[in-house]
Order: sequence, then C-alpha cells, then structure tokens
Amino acid sequence: MRAVQWKVVLPRELLASVVVFLVALPLCMGIAIASGMPPAKGLITGIIGGLVVGWLAGSPLQVSGPAAGLAVLVFELVRQHGMAMLGPILLLAGFLQLLAGRFRLGCWFRVTAPAVVYGMLAGIGVLIVLSQLHVMLDGSPKPSGLDNLAGFPAALAGALPTMGGGLGWQAGLLGLSTIVVMWLWEKCRPQALRFVPGALLGVGLATVASLLLALPVKRVEVPANLAEAIDWLRPSDLLNLADPALLVAAFAVAFIASAETLLSAAAVDRMHNGQRSDFDRELSAQGVGNMLCGLLGALPMTGVIVRSSANVQAGATTRLSAIFHGVWLLAFVLLLSSVLQSIPVASLAGVLVYTGVKLVDLKAFRGLGRYGRMPMFTYGVTALAIIFSDLLTGVLIGFGLTLAKLAWKASRLKISLVDLPRDGEMELRLTGAATFLKVPALTQVLGTIPAGATVHVPLSHLSYIDHACLELLEEWGRANESKGSKLVIEARGLKRRLEGRLRTTAGVGSAG
Repeated sequence: MRAVQWKVVLPRELLASVVVFLVALPLCMGIAIASGMPPAKGLITGIIGGLVVGWLAGSPLQVSGPAAGLAVLVFELVRQHGMAMLGPILLLAGFLQLLAGRFRLGCWFRVTAPAVVYGMLAGIGVLIVLSQLHVMLDGSPKPSGLDNLAGFPAALAGALPTMGGGLGWQAGLLGLSTIVVMWLWEKCRPQALRFVPGALLGVGLATVASLLLALPVKRVEVPANLAEAIDWLRPSDLLNLADPALLVAAFAVAFIASAETLLSAAAVDRMHNGQRSDFDRELSAQGVGNMLCGLLGALPMTGVIVRSSANVQAGATTRLSAIFHGVWLLAFVLLLSSVLQSIPVASLAGVLVYTGVKLVDLKAFRGLGRYGRMPMFTYGVTALAIIFSDLLTGVLIGFGLTLAKLAWKASRLKISLVDLPRDGEMELRLTGAATFLKVPALTQVLGTIPAGATVHVPLSHLSYIDHACLELLEEWGRANESKGSKLVIEARGLKRRLEGRLRTTAGVGSAG
C-alpha cells in the first residue's frame, strides 16, 4: 500500500516542485539585488528554505525563501552596518524565532492588525518600485525612497541617448518588456499552461533578446562555485551584537519575518483541505533556517505567499514539493551557473517592480473600509511612514495608532441621569467602558444629584468598570448617606468576585 501511495504522490510532488523552482529562481536573485546583496545570497537562502525548512516546517505546503517584504530592511541594514553584520543579526533573529516556537508563542505573532500588515506591505512595495526603477536603467538605488524618487528624472535623462546619456535605455526596455510579459501572461495565460510562471517567461524572453541583440547591459554575477558565495560567520562578529542598534535590528527582523510567515501560512491553509499548519513548529523551523542563513552570510527568509500559492495550485499535497524545489535550485546553481550569468539585471529588476506594485493591494485597502475609516487611516499612515522614514518606524507608528484606537474605544462611556416614576428615585445609566479616564465626567454628573435621592446604578450595560470608577461610586454613596441619599449598585452581569465586594461595602446597597 505504501509503495502504491508513493507511486501516486511522487510524480505529483515532483511536478509541483518544478513549478515552484521556476517561480523561485528569478525571485531569489531579484530580491537579493533589491536587498543590496549578490544574487547568489538569495539562491542560498532559497536552497536552505527548501532543503532544511521544507523538511522541518509546520506548514507542509508553505514554501520558504527570501522575501520582498524584508528587502527594504535588509538594504538599510547592509548600508548602515555592512554585509558582514547581517550574519550576527540573522543568527540572533533566528534564535529568537526558535525560542518563540519552543515556548508556543506562534499565535501571538499573528496578533497584528491587518491594517498595519497591509500598510507595511504597501510601503515596502512603493520603496521596492522606487529603488528598482534605477536598477532597471542599469543604475544604483539611492539610500532612501525619497532620494530614489527625487533622483529618478536625472537617472532617466542619463539613460536616454537623445539627452546625451548612455545606454541605460536598452536595459530599461528589457525591464519594461519583462513587466509587460508578466502582466499579459497573468491576464491571458492559457489554461493548459497555467503552471508556467510569468516571471520566468519574462526573464527568459528578455535574456534571449539581450543575447541575440548582443546588448551591452549588466548581467547577473554568480560564482561558478557556490562555496565562493558563502561568507561564514566569524565568532568575532558576534561581539558586535553588544551594539543596541544591531539588537533592535535583530528583534525587528525576527518580528517582521515571523508575522509575515504566519500570516502566509494562514493564507495557505485557506487554499487547500489538507493538513493544517502548526504555527509553533513553523516558527521554530523558520528560526533554524534563519540561523543557518546567518552562519552562511545569506539573506533572511520567511514563508512566502507567491511561491506557496504556486505550490498549492500545482497540486502539491505534502512537504516533498518544497524540499525538491530546494534540490532543483541547488542543482541549477551547481551545474548551470553560466545560464544565470546571462540574465540581465534589469530584467530581474522588472520582476521586482511588478512584485512591488502587487504589494500595494488597493483591494485590501478598500476592504478595510468595511470596518470604518480608522483602519484605512492606519493603512495609509503606516505606508507613508515607511516611505518617508524607515520600515521599523512605520510599523511602530502603525501599532501606535492601533493601540490608540483600542484605548479610545475602551474609554468611551455614555453617562445619563434619568428620573424614575417613583418619587425620589433616579437611575444613573452607564454604557460602554468605565475607566479612570472618565472619573472627571462621572464626578460632574454625581454632583448634580439632589440630596435625599435614591440612585440606582445598573452595570449590565458596561463592558468594563475599573477600580477608580467603582470606588468613586462607593465614596459618593458613603459621603451622601448622611444627607438621606442612597446609592444602589445593581451588579447583575458582573463577575462574582466583584459582586461579593459590592455586598460588603458599607453604606452602599446592592441589588441583583
């Protein structure tokens, strides 16, 4: 029976793995270039993501590798601290992920407001587009998104021969043609060829055209021996983790990579009816993968939705497909590195521009409108903060807005004083959350109650009442008892421990 199952499963997994490999190949190299790293670094991460993380993963159909969502952060880290410091950062980030998985904290990384996540991806997408437009012209990206935007007119003028520039226009046409091919393939792809990725088709056609026309454009630099691309972590580099900036960077990488991975895993679960994801195991596997990437000097990895969705759509049902895609990446780099060296860098930049535009998900932005204006505002502010400052600042601002919204909602309290049909009796109606922030307003209303009144305070409409408000009511009841006033707190709906406290409070009646 087992042999029969293998005969059925193995061909399907092999086919799916080839599809994932074809999707992953240009993305691994393109994301590395967008991160300011050699293309081989992205391929190493893709190989580890397949061979190691694919085997250990808690989400068997998810594919791991370098992610566009971390490209901006990695570019900034490499620019500020140098490529050598990425290893210690990844080693610590991976260790944090491993610990989080072991302590079963996976679900907590998913406690992230969708508006912040979508806004983060949109901001990253804009920054990728702004930087890769320069690469499409065979230029170099600037340090920030605003610098890339401001410098693009000059870069474009320098690429046009009519304005006395160089030959960057040829690279630009290759990048633009790659984007057009990917867009047309997505819109008009025949059903029989649905497994052929548009990125591979676009890069392949651009490469063939550049070779046939002998265009003098920049091409991918991949070492003939993969070992030459490995920069082993030096023990002395670990001492640099005493730098607070590197510690913050490690925590940022760990958090963003974990959140992106687990959100992707949840999305993959919705695409199939097979085994569900074990988020803690997935987090531990990602930690092991990132620690290995740190030791080898590669790019950070996450679970990635584009390759994962291609895996599911290609018919994969087990983790074998993800593992085999790593085997194909390794074999291609070892045996056909000369083919990779023929690929124009501008074509890979075109793939990243197309990917960056897709990250700005306007459909998700409109969908947030169903929950009010605040999520849309959070989306926009998070994205703009990332574009105008940096990734970590933008994410923190997004979280700050989310917490501010929660605090505002939690502090909303409607207070009204109503006369009851019975003479001398009133009702103090409280609706919402009675927190210490509403003590002044509650004090003001209590001050309007006439002497000798019996005031009923039903608490059934409160979602929460804190010690400050409860004590204010009790103190008012005690202070006005000598004036003939009485405060009756109707604790129906509150927890028993609160009811017991109310019953034993001197001078305050309790009902319910």
